[in-house]
Amino acid sequence: MPSKIHSGVIVAHLFMGMTAGMVLAEPLEFADLDPPVGNNAQEPTLFALQDDRVLLGWTEPHPAGFAVKLSVLEDAEWSAARTVTVSDELFVNWADFPSVVALDDGTFAAHWLWENSKNDYAYDVKISLSPDEGLTWSAPITPHDDRSVSQHGFVTLQPLEDGSLMSVWLDGRAYDKPLFTSAASNYPDAMQLRATRITPEGTRTDDVLVDAQTCSCCQTSAASLDDGTVLVAYRDRKDAEIRDISVVRHQGGMWSEPTNVHNDGWEISGCPVNGPAIATAGQTAAVAWFTAANDKPEVKVAFSSDGGRNFGDPAKVSLGIPAGRVDILMLDPQTAFVTWVEWANESEVILACQITTGQQCKDLQLIARNNGAGSVNFPRTARTNEGVYLSWTQPSNSDDPEPSSTIRTVFASY
Repeated sequence: MPSKIHSGVIVAHLFMGMTAGMVLAEPLEFADLDPPVGNNAQEPTLFALQDDRVLLGWTEPHPAGFAVKLSVLEDAEWSAARTVTVSDELFVNWADFPSVVALDDGTFAAHWLWENSKNDYAYDVKISLSPDEGLTWSAPITPHDDRSVSQHGFVTLQPLEDGSLMSVWLDGRAYDKPLFTSAASNYPDAMQLRATRITPEGTRTDDVLVDAQTCSCCQTSAASLDDGTVLVAYRDRKDAEIRDISVVRHQGGMWSEPTNVHNDGWEISGCPVNGPAIATAGQTAAVAWFTAANDKPEVKVAFSSDGGRNFGDPAKVSLGIPAGRVDILMLDPQTAFVTWVEWANESEVILACQITTGQQCKDLQLIARNNGAGSVNFPRTARTNEGVYLSWTQPSNSDDPEPSSTIRTVFASY
């Protein structure tokens, strides 16, 4: 059974004087779930199954290179680790990492990244399906038609109500290619947002252009409304190098024009490697994101009550010096649970709070403090009927003569 742990520090003690308008709570008591990962495991992702089990995916070193693995959590017990793929040609990166999800019929789907040349940041997306919960896997499917020596990554897999799988990703087929004949030919240094659909049998549609000019290396995020409409959130890019957050809707087989979540006006000439997160409940959507507009780093949350067509004024949830790396869940149609990373006393801390439409952050919680020899990178969350799960890369202590990492996963009931 999981052991109980305490965060040990009240958030107010870390950020005294910086929490005006926020309600602070005592730290939650978490159950540490100890997943079956190997040494130097990294970059976890979480996905909640319809029966309240939870999928954990991660990457770890292997004698043949690297392995993408998963485990299923049921009644607080992890299954033995199951291997999705192993290769010395996997592209392994702290910010662009594999994921595992489940379709409505129980089919598991996993994605990973595959080097397509020896050039830096030139890789393809691979997706595989498993009919038996990760014991066996199909031949890999490449969702993009493009086979150029370019970046294809920052993938989101989103199960659809018709039983198929939507894949969205950032695509570099037109990046630094001014003569490329595509809808992005006017943007020679632009990444594209593209998408395709894959059936449980492994048949895919042609990939389609969703946005011809996006930020080049920020994570994408997707969620479905109760009518099956898919919302995708991503960091956009305008000609003036404004890199704010946009949302597009997929409904009836068609993609909408991008909706700006909020006009932060963050002008930055390079990618901040800090994508948004989106969650839905009914027709409500909530987006969390990081911005440093006007040289003020902040994490914000904004709600939409009309299915992602329009968003209200955002609420700032960060306290001191946020690093961003957000995730978000909906607890009910009015309340979101958001997590992010901040710097405090030269350490990383993972913070979380509940936020309700039209209100400020409340029940602010310190989830973990990292004094290790590396970063927690991008903590990921999932929600079941029992509570909230969080997982992150946990580096070893800074004084360890041989630094390593593991995956830490915790559970909090609500």
